Order: sequence, then C-alpha cells, then structure tokens
Amino acid sequence: MKEYMLLIRKQYEEYDAESQEFLKACETYINKLKNDGKLISAQPIESEDNMLLSKNTTWKVTRLDESTYIIGGYYHILAEDLDEAIEIAKANPEFEYHPNSRIEIRPIKTTEESTEFDYPKHAVESISIYDQAEMPF
Repeated sequence: MKEYMLLIRKQYEEYDAESQEFLKACETYINKLKNDGKLISAQPIESEDNMLLSKNTTWKVTRLDESTYIIGGYYHILAEDLDEAIEIAKANPEFEYHPNSRIEIRPIKTTEESTEFDYPKHAVESISIYDQAEMPF
C-alpha cells in the first residue's frame, strides 16, 4: 500500500458554509475509510490563514488571497495505487455539497531514495512524567 494526501481545496466564500448534513456526510465517509483500513488521518483546517514569505532573510506574514482556493482540510490515506486514490477521492462528499471544490491527490514520499532516509511516521513521541523529571529543560 502507498500513502497519499488528499488536499481539499475550496473557494474561500464556501469555506464556512458547511451544513450539518455535509458534516454528517463527511463523518460517514471518514468512518467508511477507517473501516476499510484506508485512513491514516483526516482533519479540517481552520479558516484563519496566514502565509509566511521570505525574501533575502526578510520575513513577511500576510493573509491568503481570498479570491483563490484555500485548503479546507486533508485526508491522509492508503491506496494500492494512484487509480485507487482517485476513486477514494471521487467518493468524498465535498463534490456533492461544494461543487466548485477540488481535491489535490499527492503521493507521499516515505523514504528519500538518494540517502535512504526514512521519514518519521510520528515525529513527536510521548514523554512520561518520569522522563520529564530527568530532562534539563
């Protein structure tokens, strides 16, 4: 199985226009993916947006252009290949409730081929209270 990221892109004005019916359809879709063993994670992304820009060591934080599509959420899935990932994306209720939405389907690189570095699945590890007592910070 390969990992894919489905990035939900929606028009800015549709972002907060989510009905209870749409949210229930998303819950059903998520539960089906979980039951089929295809879901790694899924989360909506808040509409508060900032874009960090850098030019010659000068930093600028700006708002996203509201006339464009913004990322409204993601699904991190498992699929046999790109064709299956596309079929999983087609079943997303986003298209039914927000017909102008788009879903970007991207394969996830789990290993850097040139260095054989394996990217971590979970970069943050749990630390017990006992481990914290021994830390110098």
